[in-house]
Amino acid sequence: METEKDKHKPEKSGSFDSRDAAGQDNHDHDDRHEPDANSNLDPDHDHQENNETDNTKNLESPKEDQPESETTEVENKEEEATAVDVEVSPPPADFDDVCEEIDQFISALSSAKGQEGTDPPEVPDVVEQFAFLAEAKIANYDSTESPMKWIRHSEEHSSSFLELVDRVSKLASSLCEISSEPIYDPRINRVGGILQRAMSYLEDEFRSILEDSRIPDLDRNNNEPSKITKQSSSLNCNIQETDNQPASQESNSSGHDSFPGYSEEAVSNLNRLAKAMVIGGYERECCHIYIIARRTLLEETLHKLGFEKLSIDDVQKMQWEPLEREIDSWKKIFKQFVAVHLTDERKLSEAVFPDYRLMADNLFSGITRGIMIQLLNFAEAIAMTKRSSEKLFKFLDVYETLRDAISAMNDVFPEEIVNDLKSEASLTRSRLGEAMVCIFCELENSIKADTGKTPVPGGAVHPLTRYTLNYLKYACEYKATLEQIFREHQKIERAESGTGSDFDYNSHASGQTQNQNQNNNQIAQQSPFAVQINKVMCLLDTNLEAKSKLYKDSSLSSIFMMNNGRYILQKIKGSAEIHDLMGDTWSRKRSSDLRQYHNTYKRETWGRLLNCLTHEGLSVNGKVAKPVLKERFKSFNAMFDEIHKTQSTWVVSDEQLQSELRVSVSAVVIPAYRSFMARFSQNFTPGRQTEKYIKYQPEDIETLIDELFDGSAMATGRRRP
Repeated sequence: METEKDKHKPEKSGSFDSRDAAGQDNHDHDDRHEPDANSNLDPDHDHQENNETDNTKNLESPKEDQPESETTEVENKEEEATAVDVEVSPPPADFDDVCEEIDQFISALSSAKGQEGTDPPEVPDVVEQFAFLAEAKIANYDSTESPMKWIRHSEEHSSSFLELVDRVSKLASSLCEISSEPIYDPRINRVGGILQRAMSYLEDEFRSILEDSRIPDLDRNNNEPSKITKQSSSLNCNIQETDNQPASQESNSSGHDSFPGYSEEAVSNLNRLAKAMVIGGYERECCHIYIIARRTLLEETLHKLGFEKLSIDDVQKMQWEPLEREIDSWKKIFKQFVAVHLTDERKLSEAVFPDYRLMADNLFSGITRGIMIQLLNFAEAIAMTKRSSEKLFKFLDVYETLRDAISAMNDVFPEEIVNDLKSEASLTRSRLGEAMVCIFCELENSIKADTGKTPVPGGAVHPLTRYTLNYLKYACEYKATLEQIFREHQKIERAESGTGSDFDYNSHASGQTQNQNQNNNQIAQQSPFAVQINKVMCLLDTNLEAKSKLYKDSSLSSIFMMNNGRYILQKIKGSAEIHDLMGDTWSRKRSSDLRQYHNTYKRETWGRLLNCLTHEGLSVNGKVAKPVLKERFKSFNAMFDEIHKTQSTWVVSDEQLQSELRVSVSAVVIPAYRSFMARFSQNFTPGRQTEKYIKYQPEDIETLIDELFDGSAMATGRRRP
């Protein structure tokens, strides 16, 4: 809507559309109006000069016919006449006096405007004098050949110039208010043209200070030390982490570095020029110059920091490894832009336009909103990439960066703008959250789909177990964020389906883990993310049980389940975050399962061996049946050799579990073997017969048991010398 001021703003003359045109008009005007040093500024002076010129021409006409003496007499008379003119001509008008009269005229116009039915005052001749003198002064600054740079002006000169421009502006505005009278049109156009030339000069100087008076400090935040606390790929770029930004802001907030690349003197000049332009009715031009200059410089800053504009198609086509590097770069740039550059930009706009808060807010928003949208578009493109489990952690980094930025925006952006940007950022963050929920679904599917029929050699920890537990361990380093993501996802699901309480949702999702009634209350209180973790663990347990059945040896199946169960338990206990999610009840049950597998292994492997050492069937009528005794020792030796040969190739990578198994076996086998030997070895004839049937001493058995689960094949047992 056009304001009253705009309505009466003088139409900008085409002669001042450019600096060259302005200079040419000024030159022509000076030829017409600039008087000699001793001439007065009386409006009738031009008429007097014209008369003198005509008289001179009339005198010159008959010169050729006059004798030399007459010519000399005429020249003497002309000189006397000129001397008389010089003596009677008034001195040049004093500029301060002219300005005082102009102020009085402006005041008179203002008073006349407030009185209805009163004719506006006539325009005095002093207006033309003021216009002439003002134009001359402005020409001194705005020379077409070498205009004087604003930063070279002294404080006195710059203040004087701005005072002059302010007076011209007020005069033009006052004349426009009575512009319905056609007699004022010539003066309005005259003063309006002078004002436009002054504003053209101010525009150029305003732009020049914005673009050229910058201190090279674009990289002042690039040397902050990195602070990496999450799992991420190594980044080969020059941009450093800015997590410690508040400290750097404080250290850089003193002296000339208070504003983004400008000294306090430059900011003061920008403020004075902007104020003069706004008062002079050139608010739109001032704002346009400011937005273009600052937006260009901010975009250059982003480019120097390493940010490149990538379309959604560009992001979709990138391989994951280079895209990881782009995400790391984006994360650092986005944090720095929000924490440093937005704050500095807001501070600058408020310093340049302190008297126009709404204008400063609009300018700041106009400069930064487009750049923020560019940065958010990259995050949006990331959320739209193909989902896979390895992308979870980078998605989490982007999600957290957006979440932190949204809260920081409240302190920087005006309310009407921040709501718009927060909406954009929140929408992008929500899409990333949904993508991460889907990634966990992909993890579930990958566990279900791992149906290989080839058992892991030696009953070692399965690669699926290692991958899943490491994945969950790293994921739980983002526990608080994932809790938030799954809680928001739960709300969305309920809103869409209109169902369920917390108990219903959790009970359904974690039904496989509810083996006892006393666990129901605990499970009902679990967070949605804890339910998800339990679900993944249940799927893994089911998969491992199926894989254990691939072993033909039931003892090796038990070793396999012990290996994987122990690995899972140690990983859970080693991470406070995931342990809190799984709970103590789950850990106790897992330990109980391990003991059960341990006992099953001892029973399946060593129970049959211990049957060879029983006393039953060895005595007939009170005497030892030597053939039966010989067969018992032979069976024991053969069976132990086979166990040692086979199980020395089995793998128990956990040293504590390996030691527990060996100690447990030794505690069962060695006492029984020692007792059996002590009672029945004397039944053999010393010498060859004893060596043939009693192959191992108890110490040999202990040594060989300590060689089990090493993962190395042994062709035959070794006997202690």
